[in-house]
Amino acid sequence: MAPPTQANAKQNGYVPLRGASPPRDGSTSREYPLNRRVSPGVEHRRPVPRGNPKGKTTIAPGQPAVGARVKDKFVSLPDELEEAAAPSAKHTLDLPSTVFEDIRTDQPVDPGTRGRITVYCVAESLDRKMLDKKLKERGPRFLLHSYAEVLYGQYGSLGEESSGDVFYFDYGCIAFWGLTEKQETDILHNIVRPCEENSLPPAESELDQFQFHYMANEKPHIQNDTITINHRLSNDHRIKLSISHALAQSTKLCVFEERVLAIVNNTRDLPETLAETGKITLPRKAIAQLIGKVFLQKSAVNLLSTVLDTPEFFWSAPDSLQALYKKVNEYMELDDRVVVLNSRFQVLTEMLDMLRDHQNNSHTARLEWIVIWLIVVEVVVGLFECASILGWVGK
Repeated sequence: MAPPTQANAKQNGYVPLRGASPPRDGSTSREYPLNRRVSPGVEHRRPVPRGNPKGKTTIAPGQPAVGARVKDKFVSLPDELEEAAAPSAKHTLDLPSTVFEDIRTDQPVDPGTRGRITVYCVAESLDRKMLDKKLKERGPRFLLHSYAEVLYGQYGSLGEESSGDVFYFDYGCIAFWGLTEKQETDILHNIVRPCEENSLPPAESELDQFQFHYMANEKPHIQNDTITINHRLSNDHRIKLSISHALAQSTKLCVFEERVLAIVNNTRDLPETLAETGKITLPRKAIAQLIGKVFLQKSAVNLLSTVLDTPEFFWSAPDSLQALYKKVNEYMELDDRVVVLNSRFQVLTEMLDMLRDHQNNSHTARLEWIVIWLIVVEVVVGLFECASILGWVGK
């Protein structure tokens, strides 16, 4: 079967791209522009470490260095995905068969089709009940299935072909498959924004971009931020959900990485100042606030967040889907990034504890000198009183 033309691909909600995957360093590309404002309140920012214009590192002394993620490595995906895709129809939508037949598309897309995957993190969490209500108001396509931690839907009305798949994660991430920028903006502005809880400011909002590529004979794999899967699996939303779980967790982790980098950049001069002058100009209250921020972020990553947990979806899903999820996690280097992040937390905690101890010792020394001078004043006053009694003074 011949590959679809660009016009047909766009009509079906896919965007044919000629080159490899878009650069993940924020640079522009003719086929895939990245430096743009993709939606109101969501600013495109890459989670990779940024250096200053002079090329000097912005990492504080003692902090573990973060290398850029290796994008060109080849990660093979499980070959048994087609076996898990067979019963996927019964996991799609619990609606009467007449309506279901209008919604479902059984024919896979043509081999060679490419499209865009975008993952946004715009809030700490989403109001699931309100989001469920708004999706149902937009039409049956917009909410096809409700899973633990995620809602799944498509973009389009009953009388139209689906433009792509959308996954709404409870922890504030949204993954789009095959949608245009205009369609993504529509969902973010009209559906997601009213449901946001603790919305992230534009400076903290994250956007990750990838490509999917449907092939007929090539083995499924990930390389250069391009996810290649068999075209017969193009309508199995559970495979896309397994991949989206890993991508959404990675994007959520980017938010914590940026927050920790901000704390590191704010405190990177403190050890140098202490080494050069022997003094810390930061007040004790500010140090205590920094310690609180580090503890909050550490607890959010290790105790409260779903970033480190295997999603509940895989408890009842076929093993091949969980293997797919783990392979995407391997490509995104999620485990290594968590280790580096916790190392940063440890170094920050040790540095701030050292600064707090230094401030406490300085404060204790100051109090001791105050007591000494009070004793000296008391001794001097006592000597004058004795001299006055003996008549040595005051005559």
